Amino acid sequence: MALSPEDVVNKRFNPTKFREGYDQDEVDDFLDEVVVELRRLNQENEELRQRLVAGEARINELQRSGGSAAPVAAAPAEPEPVAAPEPEPTPEPVAAAPAAAEATTFAPTPVAVPEPDHVSDTTSTNNLLQLARRLHDDHVREGVEKRDALIAEGHATAARVVSDAQEQQRQLVAEGEETKRQTLADADEKKRQTLGQLETQKAELETERAGIQSEIDQLRGFESEYRAQLKSYIQGQLSELENAGSLAPESSDAAGATPAAVPSFVAAPVTESAERSGFARGE
Repeated sequence: MALSPEDVVNKRFNPTKFREGYDQDEVDDFLDEVVVELRRLNQENEELRQRLVAGEARINELQRSGGSAAPVAAAPAEPEPVAAPEPEPTPEPVAAAPAAAEATTFAPTPVAVPEPDHVSDTTSTNNLLQLARRLHDDHVREGVEKRDALIAEGHATAARVVSDAQEQQRQLVAEGEETKRQTLADADEKKRQTLGQLETQKAELETERAGIQSEIDQLRGFESEYRAQLKSYIQGQLSELENAGSLAPESSDAAGATPAAVPSFVAAPVTESAERSGFARGE
């Protein structure tokens, strides 16, 4: 498909995703120059084509006028009518032989015979048309070569722009992938460290919980034992009081009597229980 100026004007390139390639203003200016040159060449080709058509029409007209009975009168280029050449006088029969010999002698020099005006005009027109055709062909060939060069240069520029954009895209994608991989690796490492710290803290808390639970179990056992001993002691004292009855001493003696000592198993557990309770509360 031939490239027209409208194709260059309406050409649109896809923008890059990450960054720009070449300067857009320079590319636009270059494309504007290409459009101007293509339009000039097209206009010049059209003018030469019109001139060629006019020349061919002129040739046809001259050829038609050359075959008519009065070719000189049909030629509009001559300002004055040209009279037809007078016929040569018929020679006498006696002089026929010398005339024939003279004609034979001067046969190689036809320049002496004047050509008609319409033949000269036709030859001149043909020469002009040939010159116009050569000029037209030269201009067309030059325009085609220049157009092809501009198109090739435009394609090369577009290929460079696309190649640079693709290379930049590959670099950015590679950098993004590397950043993503590094970020994921850092996140995994931080996650492992956090999980390790949590596991360590959990183990420490489990150990501390086991120790506290052991102390609680010891305190509960001590409490049960202490309650049993205290209950047994109180019941023994009550039994002794019931059996004593009236055998109790006088009130005055009873008032001055020294109270019975508290058994060691009662006092000691109270002290030990207080110490254990204070240790359990962290005092």
